[in-house]
Amino acid sequence: MEKWRATSNLRRSLKSILNRQLSTVSEFRYLNEKRSCQSSFNLIRDCKSLGQVNAIQHRCFSSASTLVQRNPSFSTLNSDDISYFKGLLGEKSVIQDEDRLETVNTDWMHKYKGSSKLLLLPRSTEEVAQILRYCNSRCLAVVPQGGNTGLVGGSVPVFDEVIVNVSSMKNIISFDKVSGILVCEAGCILENLISFLDNQGFIMPLDLGAKGSCQIGGNVSTNAGGLRLVRYGSLHENVLGLEAVLANGDVLDMLGTLRKDNTGYDLKHLFIGSEGSLGIVTKVSILTPPKLSSVNIAFLACNDYSSCQKLLMEAKRKLGEILSAFEFLDTEAMNLVLHQFDGVRNPLPASMHNFYILIETTGSDESYNREKLEAFLLSSMEDGLISDGVLAQDINQASSFWRIREGVPEALMKAGAVYKYDLSLPVEKMYDLVDDMRIRLGDLAKVVGYGHLGDGNLHLNVSAPEYDDKILEQIEPYVYEWTSKHRGSISAEHGLGLMKANKVYYSKSAETVQTMASIKKLLDPNGILNPYKVLPHSLNS
Repeated sequence: MEKWRATSNLRRSLKSILNRQLSTVSEFRYLNEKRSCQSSFNLIRDCKSLGQVNAIQHRCFSSASTLVQRNPSFSTLNSDDISYFKGLLGEKSVIQDEDRLETVNTDWMHKYKGSSKLLLLPRSTEEVAQILRYCNSRCLAVVPQGGNTGLVGGSVPVFDEVIVNVSSMKNIISFDKVSGILVCEAGCILENLISFLDNQGFIMPLDLGAKGSCQIGGNVSTNAGGLRLVRYGSLHENVLGLEAVLANGDVLDMLGTLRKDNTGYDLKHLFIGSEGSLGIVTKVSILTPPKLSSVNIAFLACNDYSSCQKLLMEAKRKLGEILSAFEFLDTEAMNLVLHQFDGVRNPLPASMHNFYILIETTGSDESYNREKLEAFLLSSMEDGLISDGVLAQDINQASSFWRIREGVPEALMKAGAVYKYDLSLPVEKMYDLVDDMRIRLGDLAKVVGYGHLGDGNLHLNVSAPEYDDKILEQIEPYVYEWTSKHRGSISAEHGLGLMKANKVYYSKSAETVQTMASIKKLLDPNGILNPYKVLPHSLNS
C-alpha cells in the first residue's frame, strides 16, 4: 500500500508512486425509549388491566407523541386459526415459542417491537396464497417479513399481526448464463446470491452492508438502493419480473425474463418499493451483469465538502463507464468506526481529515482501467481536490476500506441512541443540512453525515448516549421541512414503514398520496397487508 500527499514534492513524483501501487394490543414501542415516555407506557398498561383502553398504542419516535390505534375491523387469533395453519404448514412451520417470537417481533435496531403471537414459515407460493386467502377471509392482519433488517419499522408488527416470514423459500430456480438473468425465490439471502453468481462469473447489481441477513424479496419490496446504484441503477431497472400474492390469495405471475415487454401496464413496479403493503413477493427475476476482472479501490481524503462535490463531477467525467461506487463519510463517521471496532484502522493515519471518499472502479481491462484511475487521481491532486489517499493493492486492503464505510451504521448502534434519516437531496445541498443540524443541536448530540454521494443519498444520523425529547424536538419536523424545502425525498432507500408513514406529504402531493391509497384499497380492500405502514394512518382507517 502506497500513500500520497498533496505536497509539491509528492506531486512531482506522484506518477511513479502510483505506478507502484495498485457498508389485542401490542407493547409496540422504542426498546431504547426515552425515560420521559415510560410513564405513558405504564399508564397504558394500567388502563389495559382495567379494560379502559382498546387497542391504543403510544409511540415516542417523533417530536409529538403519536397515538396508533389498532384497526377494530381486524380479528384476533384463536385456536381454530392455529389448527388451520398447522394443518396447512405442519407443526414445525407454525411458531408460537416466545423466544423465537421475541426475535421476529423486534426490528434490527431494537427500536420497534410488536406483540404477534404467531410466526408462519411457508415453503411455497401456494402456501403463501392459502395463508393470505384464509387471513383475508378472517380479517387477520399480516406482516410480511424477510431478513428483518429494515430501519423504519416496516418489517415487524405494530400490534398482534400474524408474521409471514418467507425465509424458507430460498431456492434458486434458474440462471441463464447467456442473458445473465437469475430467477429465485424471495427468501434467498443476498450474500448467498452474490456467492452463487460469483461462481458463475456474474455479480448482483445490488450490494448492501446487511447482505449477510437481508433477503431478495425484502430488497425488492423496499426498493433497496445500496452501494453500487451509481453504476447499475435501482431495482426498478434491474428487476425484470416478479411473482406476488395478493391479499385475497390470488397469485400474480409477472415473472418475466424479457428485457423488452410492452404489453400493457408494467404492474411489477407497483410491488417494487411497496413494502409488502400491496402483496407478498414470492419470486424475483433479476438481470445480473457479468463479473469484470479489473476492480480498483481508492480511499481518499478531502479538506471540504466543496472538494467532494468537484471530485464527484470529475470522476463522472474522467472515469465514466468504469465508475462503480462513490461513497463519502465525514470525520465524525470515521471517528465512530475507529472507536467502536477493534482492528479497524484509518488507511490515512497521520492525521484526521474532514471528509473521506471511497471510489471503486470496475472494468474489463486492468492496465487501461488502472491507468485511467491513476490519471484521474493525479489530476485531482494537482487541482487540490485530494489532500491524501491510498490505493488498495489486494483484496484484503480493498475489504478493509469497504469495512470502514459499511461499518458506520453498526458503529452508530454501538455508540448509543441514534436518530436515523435517509434522505435524497441535490448533491450541492446535502452537507448543508448536516452543518445546520450541528448548529441546532450544539452540545446535545453528535451529528454524523455519510452516504452515497454518487446518487445524492445522505444518511443523516444524530448520535447521543440515550434518547432525549430535547434532541428529538430539535430534529423533527425540522429535518423533514428542510428536505421538502429543497425538493428532496424523506426516504431515499429505506422506505417509509411505520416511522415515516405520516410524513409522506413532505415528499408527495396530496393527490399522489390519495392515488396510492386508492391502489391499496383496490388490491387489499380489507387492509390486512402490513397495516399502519407506508400510507398516512388517516387513510388506513
